[in-house]
Amino acid sequence: MILCVRFHRFQHEAETGIGIEAALPALIALIEDLSPVVQALPPDSALVDVRGAERYFGQDAAQIAAVLRVRALAHAGAGCAIGAAGTPMLARMAAREAAPGTTLTVPDEPRAVAEFLRPLPVAALPGIGAATARTLRSYGLGTVGRAAAVPLSTLQRVAGVRMGREVYERAHGIDRTRVVPNASARSLAAERAFPYDELDQSRHRAALLSITEELGSRMRVEEQVCRSLTLTVRYADRSTTTRTRTLREPTAHSVALVAAAYRIHDSLGLQRARVRGLSLRAEGLAPAERATRQLTFDPVDDRARRIEAVADRARARFGPRAVVPGTLAGRL
Repeated sequence: MILCVRFHRFQHEAETGIGIEAALPALIALIEDLSPVVQALPPDSALVDVRGAERYFGQDAAQIAAVLRVRALAHAGAGCAIGAAGTPMLARMAAREAAPGTTLTVPDEPRAVAEFLRPLPVAALPGIGAATARTLRSYGLGTVGRAAAVPLSTLQRVAGVRMGREVYERAHGIDRTRVVPNASARSLAAERAFPYDELDQSRHRAALLSITEELGSRMRVEEQVCRSLTLTVRYADRSTTTRTRTLREPTAHSVALVAAAYRIHDSLGLQRARVRGLSLRAEGLAPAERATRQLTFDPVDDRARRIEAVADRARARFGPRAVVPGTLAGRL
C-alpha cells in the first residue's frame, strides 16, 4: 500500500517562525524511520511506499499510518491527514478527502476503488485541468463515475486523444507512477511567518527578499541552480495559494530570484489579503557547472554578481547575517 501524508499544522510555528514547508525535510526523516521509500511532495505532503514496512512490522497500512501520525505530533508538533491506497494517485486523492487527524483507506480492490472514485468531481483527478473539466461537464460527465462509464473512443472525441486516454485511465483508477525515494533533494525551501495577520505589501516584499537571499546563498554554497520558483502564501484562515514560475534560465543569482519572486507575488493581487506566512521553494535543482548562462553586456548585472560573490565569502567566514541587503538591515 501507498500512504500520502498531508501535514496540516505546526504547533511551534508561532515561536520558531518555521512552517510546514521549511520543516518538511525533518518530517520526512521521521517517516524514513518506518519506510525508506519516501517521496517529498512540497509544500506539505509526502508519499510513502509501506509495502516493505507492512511485512517487516507485521502491521497493515492503517496501523503504520497511526504510528506515523503519533511520531509526527510527538517529535515535531505536526498534525496530518493520511490517505492509504494501492497507487500514488489514489493515495493522494484519499489524503485530500481525509479529515485532519484521520486516515482514509481505499482498499486495493477494483470494486472499492470504483466506489471511492464514483462520486468525486472529474476535476479531482490529477492532471485534469479546469478547461478539460468544463468540457467534460458540458457533456454531462461532471463526476468520475460518469466519465468511467463512457468508452475510451468517446472520451477521446470529447477531450482529445491524449487527454481522453488520461481521463479514461484515471477514472478507472489506473496509475503507472511510483514512489521515487529521495526526491526532496531536488528542491530547497525557506519560509517566513508573520507574528500577526500582515496586510502591508512592503513587509511581504521584505520577507520575500529575505527568503530569496537565503535560498540563493544556500544554492551557491552547494553549487546548484534552480529552474523554477514556487511561492506559497498562507492566510489567516490557514488556507493557501501556490503559484509556480519557470525561470528564463537556471540560476542561483539572487537578483534574478528576487525579481521572479516579486513577479509571482504581484500576480496574486494580495492588496487586502491577511497573510500569515510566505514560503518559497527552489525547484529543479541541478549542478551549477552544467547550467548555461546567457552572456550579457549589462555592467549593473556584472557588478551585482561580483558583489554577491564577495558577500558569500563574508557570510562563509562571519556568519549568514554578516552581509544583508540594505532594505533588510533595519528589520533584522
